[in-house]
Amino acid sequence: MKNLLENDMLKSTFMESLKTNTMKNLICGEWTTSEETAENINPSDPSDILSTFYKASLSQVNDTIDFAHEAQKQWSQSPMTLREEVLNDIAKKLLDNKEYYGEVLAREAGKPIKEATDEVVKSAEFFSYFAAEASRNKGAFMDSPRNNVDIEIINEPVGVIGVITPWNYPLAIPAWKIAPALAYGNSVILKPSSLTPAIAYILAEIIDSTNLPKGVFSYVSGSGGIVGNALSDSKKVQAITFTGSVAVGKELALRSMSSMTKLQLEMGSKNSLIVLDDANLDLAVEAAIKGAYNANGQKCTSCSKLIVTPGIYDKFIEAFTAKMETLVVGNALDKSSAIGPCIDQKQLDSNLAYIKLGIEEGATLVCGGEAIESETGGYFFRPALFVDGKSQMRLNQEEIFGAIACVIRAENYEEAVEILNDTQFGLSGGIITESLSMAMRFKHDAIVGNIMINLATAGMDNHVPFGGRKNSSYGSREKSYAASDFYTTTKTAYIKY
Repeated sequence: MKNLLENDMLKSTFMESLKTNTMKNLICGEWTTSEETAENINPSDPSDILSTFYKASLSQVNDTIDFAHEAQKQWSQSPMTLREEVLNDIAKKLLDNKEYYGEVLAREAGKPIKEATDEVVKSAEFFSYFAAEASRNKGAFMDSPRNNVDIEIINEPVGVIGVITPWNYPLAIPAWKIAPALAYGNSVILKPSSLTPAIAYILAEIIDSTNLPKGVFSYVSGSGGIVGNALSDSKKVQAITFTGSVAVGKELALRSMSSMTKLQLEMGSKNSLIVLDDANLDLAVEAAIKGAYNANGQKCTSCSKLIVTPGIYDKFIEAFTAKMETLVVGNALDKSSAIGPCIDQKQLDSNLAYIKLGIEEGATLVCGGEAIESETGGYFFRPALFVDGKSQMRLNQEEIFGAIACVIRAENYEEAVEILNDTQFGLSGGIITESLSMAMRFKHDAIVGNIMINLATAGMDNHVPFGGRKNSSYGSREKSYAASDFYTTTKTAYIKY
């Protein structure tokens, strides 16, 4: 298979090439087959098999770890100009074919085509950003209390980084982990989600087409039980960065303790948006719709708890449900679709189970909540809205990861913040208000990592730190200058002269 889409003819045949050429793994610097394969399904049309991919064996993963460990020694000594060149090259190649890569992403992840293409662009921006950061890896000199002694603080690469990524942002999340890892001189072993391996495979081909030394980057698809466990068990993997569920994150943490592996875990969420009486109604509805339903609610920053005070409660529900009626659910490649399918039948079934649970718990379902039949048999779900919910309901405590929101009445700001904080998670929280005083209070009162004022809870920028509190995150922040905390280690040198 060609590494890059060089012309329109290649673009038109590339998707067929994915079907007919089983996607290999990048093992020890070479594209390699294995005994076991699996299929990659288009959730908009499950009869459309997007690709077939090889699942790596345990011995292949272990060989890759050994090879990456040796390759990292060379890369850690590479000049910053080479690192800049490699990362800028990756960014350029992503942008050169962003529309087509967006199509691949939309087909395998079910993300509407515009949103999928935007993800390609954002992913390129991560590589561009960290290309510049490669030359900003700062050390420091400090005075010593002893005469004729200098102290130097040095930031060095950690070593081999295991990168384990989810299906909901199958290009952006690998990008924001891989880019800083390479920029700071580490080697990377990427394990993508088995639900969305194709776009990660394309990224791997792009990276392999650069001047990066062999073995510094590896692409290893397969099950968490084999690939993930091998990474967490190995003493040659110095750090693991993971985005996924709380259960898997905690299991990774326990397995990694015996090797004292450095960990960065981004896990679950249960985000809330507060709407106060003085809110701009149109702004509140726009932020709530975007936060609750974009990407079919299948992202960690989605808001599924809408906490509304009495003076605007009825107006908000009326305007919100009216806006919901305009949302088009359909094939991810259809430009008129605002919402694509659930990622698979399992997620669709989970959504339907939460609808049943919400009704049983006493919330009132006022809109949506059913599977949508289609000619293609896609996993389509009509966005749902519950009202008159209570914070203690499982519906409002558990991460749904679907297009389901529940409105909870709060008598005032104080109760609203109490409801927002009433969760095991702490990733993102927002408030819609015209009051500067309330906005400033909220910044300090909300126990979350990301504060959104008069904005949706989703939609974080690339150049600032990202992460949460409580069960949402463990370890240092991701993205931006904060990434150096995870991808480098500090050495203190004392020099007598």
